[in-house]
Amino acid sequence: MPAESISVSKLDEDRMREIYEFTAKTLTTSNPVPFGALIVHTKTGERLMRAVNTTRKDNDPSSHGETHTVRLACKKLKKPNLSGYTMYSTCEPCPMCMANALWAGLDRVVYGATIADANRWVPQIHIDAKEVARRSDLHCIVDGPVMRDLCVTLFTHPNMQKAFKNWSMLKKRSASK
Repeated sequence: MPAESISVSKLDEDRMREIYEFTAKTLTTSNPVPFGALIVHTKTGERLMRAVNTTRKDNDPSSHGETHTVRLACKKLKKPNLSGYTMYSTCEPCPMCMANALWAGLDRVVYGATIADANRWVPQIHIDAKEVARRSDLHCIVDGPVMRDLCVTLFTHPNMQKAFKNWSMLKKRSASK
């Protein structure tokens, strides 16, 4: 069962804005992505790791922003457990990412845009992060959406919209081969 949600704080908004700004920097590159995550110490707010989705860059369908950040954070700490840490994500974690957060032992996940928001532009698995946490024997607080409107702008940015169109065309070409 997930732990009870705590109220969203000014620190939560500051951290969400931070990961939004970090992720937004990709919008001016040749590999824009709307998905980024930041992991911080739950009690002190000290930053541990941040990263963005690298599925296309790495040709790895599991390298979503959240899982990529968890991998890097665990490597940095030299342990597979992130208890004592909170993750901020520009978008609600998909079921794979939320399961990864649970297995990593994160205390809390705070997200911006929702899965439904993301689904307007890219296919999603329609299971809420809170539902994944609720069905688990592992504990993790899930809070969101936080600064949803701001995080949705990562999806609506003109360069991201062009990338979505390119991804769609590439997928169609791949399927016809």
